[in-house]
Amino acid sequence: MTTTTKTGAELLSTLHAALTRYVVMPSEHATDAVVLWIAATHAQPAWAHAPRLVIRAPERRCGKSRLLDVVEATSHNPLITVNASPAAVYRSITPDPPVLLVDEADTIFGPKADGNEDLRGLLNAGHQRGRPALRYDAASSTVITIPTFAMAALAGIGAMPDTIEDRAVVVHMRRRAAGEKAAAYRSRRDRDPLRELATQLTEWLRADLASLERAEPAMPVEDRAADTWEPLIAVADHAGGTWPERARAASIAMTQQANDTGEMSDRMRLLTDCRTAFGDELALPTAELLTRLRGMPESPWGEYGPTGLTSMKIGSLLREYGIRSDTIRFPGSGQAKGYRKADFADAWTRYCPQNTDPQTGEPSQPYQPHNTSSEPVRLDSWYGSSRTTKKAVPPLTSENEAGTAGTALPLRAVNGDA
Repeated sequence: MTTTTKTGAELLSTLHAALTRYVVMPSEHATDAVVLWIAATHAQPAWAHAPRLVIRAPERRCGKSRLLDVVEATSHNPLITVNASPAAVYRSITPDPPVLLVDEADTIFGPKADGNEDLRGLLNAGHQRGRPALRYDAASSTVITIPTFAMAALAGIGAMPDTIEDRAVVVHMRRRAAGEKAAAYRSRRDRDPLRELATQLTEWLRADLASLERAEPAMPVEDRAADTWEPLIAVADHAGGTWPERARAASIAMTQQANDTGEMSDRMRLLTDCRTAFGDELALPTAELLTRLRGMPESPWGEYGPTGLTSMKIGSLLREYGIRSDTIRFPGSGQAKGYRKADFADAWTRYCPQNTDPQTGEPSQPYQPHNTSSEPVRLDSWYGSSRTTKKAVPPLTSENEAGTAGTALPLRAVNGDA
């Protein structure tokens, strides 16, 4: 085994140079993230979470397969496939697992692949240590425990399932522009030097597995993003030099990018669009709320099902937030089923605080009234339902509309050579 004399920071810089030699990366943050992800594969036994690496592109010839080639050559114990049965993948995972690499992953999770729920479940469960799969062995009448914990990289066209991307560092590849150059990668010629670099990374990180396992780095991101990025930032802190700062800058930038480009669920989109539909109204009849939602440009509600969004479907989607319709007395039009704006306040605050970007809180498009004989109904200073005489809840204030959005950590400039 080769004994390296390079420091951790120097090894990461060497890996950075190798990566950018063969691949035109979309950004410096993405390059640093992939470098740290590759390095983290060499210390898998130390981590509580196994971050995924998703390499996606909108079209062919964007360099995703070339990037996966370099990842394969420099990762620890890589196991690459273009197709695999769940049983084969399960049997490949050991206590010191390989790094699972899947090319053309869009064919596994695409619309013609029947969802591959078993494989998706493995990739989801394997993100966290201690989430084994259980199988019953009829021959021995016993339950077999199969480990699932393993880092994995998936390359494909388009988005992966959101349950996978939510556990991943997502790199959006793109075609090279004029003037962007990369060296040709030839496996027979170039892989062996990269495998030598992988050996050096293994020697460096495996010498300090105990300290890496105890590491609790300060994280600039939260929740599942923190679980995903913690191994990468632990490696950066262990390397020193400019890497701790670069790792944290990359985690903030790429987590924000994932939030900006992520697709909202139908339920979340409905919740945010309802805020615009209500406007200044304290309550709306269900029929009027549906009319406003269907009338929003570029929203899905006009074609949500054969006849568009219905009162039954809106009730089902909103019920998960604890929001339900009620029989409300509307001045001048009598009683009707409808929704109170105040009942949305808690969900708006928790899930889509005001003054955020479109993917996390803004509606599809501002509501534009239609020419219709059904005028919006404004309530008097109080209203009651058929079962209560409670006074109306006052309009939301700017304070409780704003919610309790977290404050971003300051982002320092990232300097230094790769």
